Amino acid sequence: MASGQLSRAEALACPSCTHACHVMLYCDTDTQLFGSLPIRHIVLMQMRFDGLLGFPGGIVDPAESLEAGLKRELSEELGVSLSIQEEDHLNSCYGPASPSSSPRLITHFYAKKMEEEQIRELERAAVTTATDYGQEVLGMIRVPLYTMEDGGGLAPFLSHSFVGNARFQLTASLLRLHLVAPEELRDAIARALQIQASAADELRAALSPAPADAEKKPF
Repeated sequence: MASGQLSRAEALACPSCTHACHVMLYCDTDTQLFGSLPIRHIVLMQMRFDGLLGFPGGIVDPAESLEAGLKRELSEELGVSLSIQEEDHLNSCYGPASPSSSPRLITHFYAKKMEEEQIRELERAAVTTATDYGQEVLGMIRVPLYTMEDGGGLAPFLSHSFVGNARFQLTASLLRLHLVAPEELRDAIARALQIQASAADELRAALSPAPADAEKKPF
């Protein structure tokens, strides 16, 4: 397996590790942006309390199974009860190491395909009934899987800041589930890197001191 990845059995054989489960909820759609650009698929993520993008889910309690813990987290964050099965599991891997990550974190990622109306009902519930709305979760968002003529869409989205393994989980799942063509994803990632470099320049410029008040001429 790729570095950092484990089989489900290997992950569960580490009882001293902390386990976190997240899921990508998605569906097919015939809708078009501006009546001409096919959206193709709806993939849900969320804006978290820390300003980072991530998937619904969270830490599994030691007494819970992976799926039971994920179901509980989804009920809190989305306001609905979803049935997540072991068959929906895609991968397990170690979370990024950090000074505060003790014990070691293992993240488990799932994908569940739904009907478009189910996705819409879930989005409504996430705002109206979820106990974590406005606190741990600041809002559900859709991933723009298309590429516009001016480069907008997937590339700018990938240039944002993601929590933990979420960006890897997203891109790997888009390929595995054939939601985005490999060449389209490669182009989007390359463009995202350019956008990040430009954003870094803009932030550095924002740190530059403003012109001194003394240089301002009176009317």
